[in-house]
Amino acid sequence: MESKQLAGYIDHTLLKPNITNAQVDTLCTEALEYSFASVCIPAYFVKRAKHNLDNTPVKVCTVIDFPFGYDYASAKVESIKKAIEFGAQEIDAVINIPAVKNGDWKTVKYELDSMRTITKINDALLKIIFETCYLTSQEIEMLAHACLEFDIDYLKTSTGFGTGGATVEDVKLMKSIAGDKAKVKASGGIRTREDALKMIEAGASRIGASAGIKIVTS
Repeated sequence: MESKQLAGYIDHTLLKPNITNAQVDTLCTEALEYSFASVCIPAYFVKRAKHNLDNTPVKVCTVIDFPFGYDYASAKVESIKKAIEFGAQEIDAVINIPAVKNGDWKTVKYELDSMRTITKINDALLKIIFETCYLTSQEIEMLAHACLEFDIDYLKTSTGFGTGGATVEDVKLMKSIAGDKAKVKASGGIRTREDALKMIEAGASRIGASAGIKIVTS
C-alpha cells in the first residue's frame, strides 16, 4: 500500500494529559502535510484544531468520557453537543464499560441511542470505543450487535490507556459482526507500518495512532 493511501486510514492522535497548544498546532500541520484522515485530540483543543484545519480535508475528531466511559449518558450527550458546537466532526466515545461487564444492556443501549441521536442530528461520525482488553469475546460480540442496532458508524477497539490495545483477533471478530453495516477502527499499540497493515487486512477502516508519521514513512 502506498504511503499516501495508508495515511488516509490514520487518525493522527494526541491524547496525553500534558498537551500544549504548540503540540496541537504541530499535530494539525503534520496531518495536513501527510494527508491523515483526522486529528484526534481532547475536547479542550477542538476549537483550536478546527481553526487550524478549517476548509481542509482533515477532520477534527475528539474523545468523550475518555478513557473510562463510566459517566452518565446525559453527561456524554452534553459533552458531544459542546464538542460539535466547537467544530468536532467525529466523536470517539467510550462505552460504559462497567455496564457491559455487569450485563446492564438497558443502560448500554440507552447510552448508544442517546449518543447516536445527537451525532446524527449534527451530521457527525460516531465511533464507540469498546476497550476490548477488558471484555470477553462474548461481551465484544454482544456490544457489537448493540452498536449495529443503533446504526453506529464505527466500532473502535481501544483507548490506548487500558491494559492492552488493538489485536488482529479482536478486529477480525468486530468486523465479522459489523459486516458492511459499520466500520472498525483499530487503536492502541499500533506503532509500525506492519502493525497498521495487519489491522487493515483484518478489517479495520481506520487506525488510531500517535505514531502516524513513523507508520507512513517507514
